[in-house]
Amino acid sequence: MTNPIGIISMQFARPFTAEHFDRLATIRDLGFDFIELLVPEPGELDLTETNDALAANGLGVVLAARVNLERNLASADPQRSNAGIDYLRYCIDCAAALGATLVGGPLYGNPLVFAGRAPAPVSEDERRARKDRCVSGLQAVAAYADSAGVKLGVEPLNRFETDVVSTVRQGLELVDAVDRPAIGLMLDTFHMHMEEASIAESIQVAGSAIVHFQANENHRGFIGTGATDWVAVCRALRAVGYDGPISLEPFRRDDDRFGVPIAQWRPPHEDESEKLKAGLSLLKGTLAMAEARR
Repeated sequence: MTNPIGIISMQFARPFTAEHFDRLATIRDLGFDFIELLVPEPGELDLTETNDALAANGLGVVLAARVNLERNLASADPQRSNAGIDYLRYCIDCAAALGATLVGGPLYGNPLVFAGRAPAPVSEDERRARKDRCVSGLQAVAAYADSAGVKLGVEPLNRFETDVVSTVRQGLELVDAVDRPAIGLMLDTFHMHMEEASIAESIQVAGSAIVHFQANENHRGFIGTGATDWVAVCRALRAVGYDGPISLEPFRRDDDRFGVPIAQWRPPHEDESEKLKAGLSLLKGTLAMAEARR
């Protein structure tokens, strides 16, 4: 069993545009199989040109959705929740144009800190209504995704980034309620460090629902430099038979100056190639040993 392993476009640039296509050769030469692109906002990328550039470099692509309060399945405002549905259809169209078979992210919406919104208590009726809106929104696009050959991966985010789906069990509750083959679960070890008692046990709970996996350190640094037990993670992935894509997002830069906002994305200030290659080798080797142990 060999998982394709990719790298997030934010490792190199944000937004990732045509002027950064030269980085695709770098990604290929580092040993990655695909790039995880943020779903481009209209005008950011020409999808035909992007598809050609990916093909020229022999790279696959996975898409990461970007929700906000204006396109938000969980919203009580029908205009915003409907915009969330329209956005997911747009994501599926982008995926189809790029030959991608997966769009992942917090598809349910309700972002917190990065949307400038503080969490607040909600009534039990509103909690249930949020779930109903998320379920119906995902069901509304599920057939469209299925017809395009695209899976949608619902990603739990930590408690500071959403107040809807933060744990694997919450994610599974949503996926099970939607009950459509095109809708699965996307896991990210960065968020799991904060919200799961055991990352490995949570992977096994998620099981066959997993359609995408992001392998990230607890501090979003390079693989092997943090607290993640990669042996346990890889054994759990092998135990559930996960053979899908795995992407890396080590975009926390090495900068511990007082007062620098760690949550703010910053462009690279050094050549990170050797660190990326080392992390990739560690992950590949640990996956291989987990496979050999079965």
